[in-house]
Amino acid sequence: MSATKLQSLLSQLETVLLGKPEQIKLALACILAKGHLLIEDLPGMGKTSLSQALATSLGMSYQRIQFTSDMLPADILGVSIYQQQNQVFEFHPGPIFNQMLLADEINRASPKTQSALLEAMAERQITIDGETHTLPQPFFVIATQNPIEQSGTFPLPESQLDRFMMRISIGYPDEHAELAMLKGLHQRSDAPPLTQCLSPTELMSLQHQVQKVSASDAVLKYLINLAQYSRQQIDGNGLSPRASIALLDSAKAWALLNHRNYVVPEDIQAVFHCVAEHRIRTNSQLQGQALSDQILASVNPIS
Repeated sequence: MSATKLQSLLSQLETVLLGKPEQIKLALACILAKGHLLIEDLPGMGKTSLSQALATSLGMSYQRIQFTSDMLPADILGVSIYQQQNQVFEFHPGPIFNQMLLADEINRASPKTQSALLEAMAERQITIDGETHTLPQPFFVIATQNPIEQSGTFPLPESQLDRFMMRISIGYPDEHAELAMLKGLHQRSDAPPLTQCLSPTELMSLQHQVQKVSASDAVLKYLINLAQYSRQQIDGNGLSPRASIALLDSAKAWALLNHRNYVVPEDIQAVFHCVAEHRIRTNSQLQGQALSDQILASVNPIS
């Protein structure tokens, strides 16, 4: 796969989300690693714009679901309806049967509805009335979440959080990016539409390439030491084996985006925050990035 296509994809996405190249690269790495992405941020930060741009740039079918407190699992998965004429139940697929699904404000839905995504995200299939339905490939979920202190939110259970390979925050734009955004408002109607940079088939080929990226024993030992430190030195729940796998897959994708077919410690460090922070439960005063910074600072790469 040409590195030029990947660079064109990144460049196009950066025209949509100004001044956020790292967040864009992390989101793309998550897709390449066959993971799902959770974006936690305030409204109006560009979460929906990023997901739409990703779907268009990758040629993926796309559907946005606005989660609400009265939403039911059938609103996501679909429903079987009895056909009187044929005397059979006919399955009507829900919006989850798209290659990219945006679950907007997922923590406004009830825990029962949130859990309806679990099988789909983990198995790429759903089961309704005893019948299994395979989801389209590739399949990728982007969920957005409001800060938990906002009213009308339900905390995502740990089992649901663990299904997301990465959690990122877009954050406010810097002064230059916001100025460029405001100046460009009058040009939006004349701006060229986003183009498809990769096909779904090419995306799946890249995902296959990610799996072939190599990691030396020294790199794997460094990753294990990070996980062990989180389990033994942090007062709470550390990284699970599934988290270690997610960290390795994410680091491989990051390496591929940096035009390498092997992982170096810097790849692990680049993705560690967004892979680890939502998985660690601690009773200490250190939380979030401060905690992951401590883990990275305490564990030295093995030379």
